[in-house]
Amino acid sequence: MANRRFLEAEWNNLLMLNYEVDPRILRPYLPAFTELDLWQGKALVSMVGFMFNNTKVLGIKWPFHVSFEEVNLRFYVRYYDGNTWKRGAVFISEIVPKPIISVIANNLYNEHYRALPMRHSVTASALQGYSDYRYEWKMNGNWHTLGAAVSGHSVPMEPGSPEEFIFEHYWGYNRINDTQTVEYAVEHTSWRINEVRNPVFEADIAAMYGTEFVPYLSVAPYSAFFAQGSVVAVRIKGNLKRPAPVVLL
Repeated sequence: MANRRFLEAEWNNLLMLNYEVDPRILRPYLPAFTELDLWQGKALVSMVGFMFNNTKVLGIKWPFHVSFEEVNLRFYVRYYDGNTWKRGAVFISEIVPKPIISVIANNLYNEHYRALPMRHSVTASALQGYSDYRYEWKMNGNWHTLGAAVSGHSVPMEPGSPEEFIFEHYWGYNRINDTQTVEYAVEHTSWRINEVRNPVFEADIAAMYGTEFVPYLSVAPYSAFFAQGSVVAVRIKGNLKRPAPVVLL
């Protein structure tokens, strides 16, 4: 299983609304041997909407499962492997419209996918030079929305910027139990970014993520970013079987 490519795809039009949370609510999701990766002392979670295109799972383009939406909630960690710190993301919830994706990921890799009806749109914005992006999913009979107005002008990410902190996490960590964590390598080029205005997140937060997230996801986001995306490969590296050494910073 180690180093096997689980996923190959294009990730396009990534919209990320970022929220500051109390670190204590993330502890149940923290994978063994990792620690929170903070931005200027703040623990952030991101609501992410994007498109999967040209998707292959386990090397196969599954019919009717090549292009689809995803919305997820994630946070940021780091792991010291004895030589260097690896910065990664942990997924609390992932929504897709295709059941086969959730079945494979959940059963084989202990992921947290849920299959729900989804749709997306890109329309002209009232703001000149912007487009309104919307990612929507239907749960309990109601449509939920993640969206924003996005500028048509893109620029490279600057080193050390808030956008780089959010987007440039090239590892994924998945909690199996209190002593076991699966590590993923996420391979892609550095992305170009677009300015974001008027972020929108309308959802039943308690039903989706738990009441502990309601106070933090019900307010205006701390920041909002958009990236055009690129071809991505997700490679399974294997299990972390030992604690990271204690390092005094």
